[in-house]
Amino acid sequence: MAGFWRGPIKAGSFLLALFVVALCVVWAFVSFSMKPPTEKKLIENFQSHRAVYEQLRDMILADQQVEAVYASFGVTTTSSGLPHKPSEVNFPVNRYNEYVALLKQVGSNAAFKIRGNQPDLVCVGAWGAGWAGGTRHVWDCWAGREPANQVVNLDDYYRNPTRPRNVFRRIDGDWYLRADW
Repeated sequence: MAGFWRGPIKAGSFLLALFVVALCVVWAFVSFSMKPPTEKKLIENFQSHRAVYEQLRDMILADQQVEAVYASFGVTTTSSGLPHKPSEVNFPVNRYNEYVALLKQVGSNAAFKIRGNQPDLVCVGAWGAGWAGGTRHVWDCWAGREPANQVVNLDDYYRNPTRPRNVFRRIDGDWYLRADW
């Protein structure tokens, strides 16, 4: 044991060890926060707020010029391309505030629609994590037509290392969970 410590620990070695420990803690935190909620929790949240999801769907379909609504950024319209404050794109502020209030009720910060896609979609954010091009999402989506790329269980899908990038899991009727992993 006497030969183990041969003099004081050098400051550089200590700082390096401290950096490695800090890096491991950050990695563990990021890995934990990157894990999506279970399929069961996602479906329970949808079912307990279904009326709100349907109201959001009806609103975004009725607002022809709206492509997406972001609680923090504003609204994207067919003519804007990027999110803007509602007043900058001639969208009623009261209507935007109604969207934001509904999004908060379901614990989301965004909703969007895609028309002419396969299928037509209206989606409300359920979960997201990552950075830039590596961001992963789970959405609660209403589909105008049944999507082809369905999975039986999202929890099993997450564990599959060869999983496809974009899948749907039916919740009920025309409502699906969409994972864009």
